[in-house]
Amino acid sequence: MKRYISAILAVLFILAFLSGCARTTFTYHIREDVDFSFFKKVAVMPLENMTTDKFAAEIVRQAVISELLATGAVDVVVPGDVMYAIDRLGIKSVALPTAEQIKNIGKTLNVQGVILGSVEKFGDERLGSVSAPAVTITLMLADTSSGGIVWSTTRSKGGASFAARHFGARTDTLSETTIKVVRESIRTLVGHAR
Repeated sequence: MKRYISAILAVLFILAFLSGCARTTFTYHIREDVDFSFFKKVAVMPLENMTTDKFAAEIVRQAVISELLATGAVDVVVPGDVMYAIDRLGIKSVALPTAEQIKNIGKTLNVQGVILGSVEKFGDERLGSVSAPAVTITLMLADTSSGGIVWSTTRSKGGASFAARHFGARTDTLSETTIKVVRESIRTLVGHAR
């Protein structure tokens, strides 16, 4: 009986250890009536920065571009061309373009989709004496033929794991957390694009 209780306690400890990993939350929506193989080339707009880190939005944008290209599912317009088109079209609010502006970007850059979104959290969180990176992003894909949103995701990852909080284990860096959040977000789209 003592051995049985010890085994149960060991299993509970392992489950508590594993469930204490850094938290991840996400939601996503994808329009089921859209053929995502239609999207061959996309433009990634500058992201809205809702953080205190002035470079957060551009860091995440570059990660989005890299991850999209790494999938091989779509081609991505050079960021400078996107900025040139935004300037040429006189778009003032790059983070919140209208449906008509999205259509015009599509025509100007010859793209089928526009990625836009925001960075809500980017930096370290403290829990007691332990700090760990936390990143939250929202990404959307707008169809340039209609200007409508066909895919959207919000993903958050961060905080110290059980092992980091209690045993001093290493946490991911801010860069590693950013790449993971972006990669997991893009995967919800790419699975539909092939």
